[in-house]
Amino acid sequence: MPDDETQTQTLNRGGAARTPAGPAAPLLPGAAEAPAPWLLRLIAVGLVLAALNLRPAITSLGALLEEVRDGLHMSGSVAGVLTSVPPLCFAVFGVMAPRLARRFGAGTVVCAGMVAIAAGLVIRPYIGSTAGFLAASALALMGIAVSNILMPVIVKRWFPDRVGTMTGLYSMALALGTALAAAVTVPLTSAMGGSWQSGLAVWAVLAALAVLPWIVLVRDRTPAPGTPAPDRSAQGRSASATAPRPADAPALRITRSRTAWGLACFFGLQATAAYITMGWMPQIFRDAGVSAGTAGVLLAVTMAMGVPLAFVIPRVAGRLKQQGPIVVVLGLCGLIGYGGLYLAPAAGAWVWAVLLGVANCAFPLALTMIGMRSRTGAGVVRLSAFAQSTGYLLSIPGPLLVGVLYQHSGGWGLPIALMAGLMIPQMVAGVLAGRDRTIEDEC
Repeated sequence: MPDDETQTQTLNRGGAARTPAGPAAPLLPGAAEAPAPWLLRLIAVGLVLAALNLRPAITSLGALLEEVRDGLHMSGSVAGVLTSVPPLCFAVFGVMAPRLARRFGAGTVVCAGMVAIAAGLVIRPYIGSTAGFLAASALALMGIAVSNILMPVIVKRWFPDRVGTMTGLYSMALALGTALAAAVTVPLTSAMGGSWQSGLAVWAVLAALAVLPWIVLVRDRTPAPGTPAPDRSAQGRSASATAPRPADAPALRITRSRTAWGLACFFGLQATAAYITMGWMPQIFRDAGVSAGTAGVLLAVTMAMGVPLAFVIPRVAGRLKQQGPIVVVLGLCGLIGYGGLYLAPAAGAWVWAVLLGVANCAFPLALTMIGMRSRTGAGVVRLSAFAQSTGYLLSIPGPLLVGVLYQHSGGWGLPIALMAGLMIPQMVAGVLAGRDRTIEDEC
């Protein structure tokens, strides 16, 4: 086992760390001292600000999709392609995250990711063509993709004894950013003269703010808890604040792990549901006679359910040996929500929004299981990249197929039936991924 794992507290099966009963064991010779409290607080702030920026690029577009379609003369099928761009970018660029983190450090990559998000969001509304809009969206989504992959890695490295709590914290911030963009994009657009370009571009400001703490972290050279002390020879101090540890663990053949595949499928199916919801739910309500502003608020309610639950669910999941029961409860909420959306979209709109919001909390559960299904930091990096990249790749057809079905059927019956049907394999994959084992047991 790597030296860094023997020097840090080992995560138990419940995802929480075992704390020694007596005084803390001293670090082994050559190990770095614990980082300053201000640095850990800054990392926590950086995680929260980064998480706030991981969804506004998507949900702000969902709230104004009809206006964007009219402005760029998009068909329903092309709009379906647009809503499939996020998982495509996450699959393609997410694979690059571990390699970039090894080369430049995880903190540097996340900082660059926030810059890419800000640049993409400020550029895309003003390009004036569908191709340019897609390209600028891809730039922002590239930044989101690499940050998505590296958030669990940074948590595991800097907060090894608080994985569940910190995962819940940034998952809660992610849900808050998602809901905020859905709720206020339409009012902000109205306040800025009704220009959908301004309503989309304003979210670049939030991304620019998120760059600031990561700049400090990139410049800081403090090693993570339990890592070897930095070399102060002529080579200088060796690692950036959030650079990953050397991959000295035996290579994992992760594709041989049923748990890894279960996590990838679960992640992909929940991502399919999430991006269909974020991209199309406001339009479903608008077609049912709900106003644009109210439809945006309903999407915000759906996303806002993740704010408290994203903090609660990882903590509950961390205390359970198997997370299958949580998977089933979330899946049943999704089935009921889609059923209501099919039968009475306007009459029970608020109830369906709440239920689908609960179902969407499969995302923080998936992130928590990623942290629990490996015994080492290196394993978490591999599992996070595999599960998220493969999962997002699997989720690409969903939003596109919904757009095609909507275009050719002229209604929402078939698309909603598709969404409901996908909840069944999601529950099966989640139960498989939630078993009490690690990928090291299977590879």
